[in-house]
Amino acid sequence: MSNTSQRVQLSDFLKSVRARTTPAAVGLSPAQRRRSKGLRREDVAALAGLSATWYTWLEQGRDVHPSERVLERLSGALNLSPAERDYLFMLAQGGRPPPISADADDEVRPAVRRMLDTLDIPALVHTRRWDVIAWNKIWVRCFPDLGARPPHDRNLLKILLTQSNFQRDPEGYEQMARRVLAKARLDYSQSAEDPAFDKLIEELNITCPIFRKLWRSPEIMSRSEGVYTVRYPEFGEVAYEHTSYTIEGAPHLRLLIFCPADEASTANLTRWLARAQQ
Repeated sequence: MSNTSQRVQLSDFLKSVRARTTPAAVGLSPAQRRRSKGLRREDVAALAGLSATWYTWLEQGRDVHPSERVLERLSGALNLSPAERDYLFMLAQGGRPPPISADADDEVRPAVRRMLDTLDIPALVHTRRWDVIAWNKIWVRCFPDLGARPPHDRNLLKILLTQSNFQRDPEGYEQMARRVLAKARLDYSQSAEDPAFDKLIEELNITCPIFRKLWRSPEIMSRSEGVYTVRYPEFGEVAYEHTSYTIEGAPHLRLLIFCPADEASTANLTRWLARAQQ
């Protein structure tokens, strides 16, 4: 899409949202002699803390460049939905993805929960801070039950770096730590308004030697992939290949799926699950 087309779409979008928003919906008293039921440009500018002239230029599709802070104020002033906010950012910033909202809801939609439970391989959902907020029934048959932990202690990054069972092979443990921290470092860079993430980093810096060693590394990864091997008594090893996916409509949530990495692992997992269901 050309810059001109984006400015036209931005102009049409702002006019449409302004027209549908009544003064009462944003706490303004209905004024007399309004030609329309919606907001005036002056109303939007005042609500967003902008000059009426500058907002008029933006709505007219002129070549102005609003900052992220201005776009956030406009989103609030116009009562935009999360999807509409993202659309505003994409149009106003030339297609650049919007920042993840600090007020993003961590609730897992019912459809996502149903999908989780229909998977016949282990899967979970975690936030950009790596807090695990949902997992499927297969998970507890293959890995330790996260439900046995209190909700505040279900952070996957903390579990991976501090639990002793991940440290049995020092070389493998460091490789895993490098991989997850390369992804967590990117997640943290997108979380400037998340004091809980800051607190997690501070805690790991105090309590976790491998974190102190690797956190300042420049390594960055945009995906979370790898292989994790588990040995089940009497049934042998299962090499799990894991990868993650952003949940549509909730870019701050990630679906993490574990599947057998080879035929032998598939056979061993099938036998293990059959035994676990008995």
